[in-house]
Amino acid sequence: MDSSSDDRSPEQQATPRRGRLRAAVTATLAIVFAGAAVGFVAFLAQLRGVETQPARSADGIVVLTGGSSRVSDAMELLAAGYGKRLLISGVHPTSGASDISRTLPDNPALSGNQSLLGCCVDLDRSAINTRSNATETRRWVRERGFRSLIVVTSNYHMPRAIAEMSHAMPDVTLIPFAVVGDKWREEPWWSSGATFRLLLSEYAKYVAVELRVRLADLGLDLVPEWPDQPTGSLQQRPATAQAN
Repeated sequence: MDSSSDDRSPEQQATPRRGRLRAAVTATLAIVFAGAAVGFVAFLAQLRGVETQPARSADGIVVLTGGSSRVSDAMELLAAGYGKRLLISGVHPTSGASDISRTLPDNPALSGNQSLLGCCVDLDRSAINTRSNATETRRWVRERGFRSLIVVTSNYHMPRAIAEMSHAMPDVTLIPFAVVGDKWREEPWWSSGATFRLLLSEYAKYVAVELRVRLADLGLDLVPEWPDQPTGSLQQRPATAQAN
């Protein structure tokens, strides 16, 4: 009687299985790498290379601290009448209006910055990252009754900022104003190792935010944010620049 038994050793029998597993892993990694590369190109396509004035004015303006000329650009927008008030989010706890004023350049457009800081600028000292920027901005917007907002931050940070802001305030119209730094203008990003690493890091953070936001929209909030503090909580409410 014919026998169908496999005379190969266990190691010989395992070799084809290892080969198939290795091929599957390689194919999966290739797909992930290709997807990441395409996503990175799409991310870069969102970044503006030149600064353009907002298409229209808004109820308020928010600037996220952390990059050169962000605050001065936001002050210029406020001075030009693009918003009624400005929120500077992420101010160091020890900084006041006078400290901010000293950082502003000698610009004719900002000649009245002291009066603007006194009448129309609020300081948020609670935010420590982009997500808390969005949380504190939402509180400020609700207290002011604003329905539209110009968002000022660096061009490479704008996609993540808009993702966080849109999730926190889906009922508020967001108008991005991307600040383009001198280094970005002077040399291509791919020619600078530091800029390339910055963009890769920002892209990874942006992907993480998009994933978290999409899961939250599906009811899977894996990293819930702290609830809004009561309106009467003085430590959490943005302080007016005039008071500081």
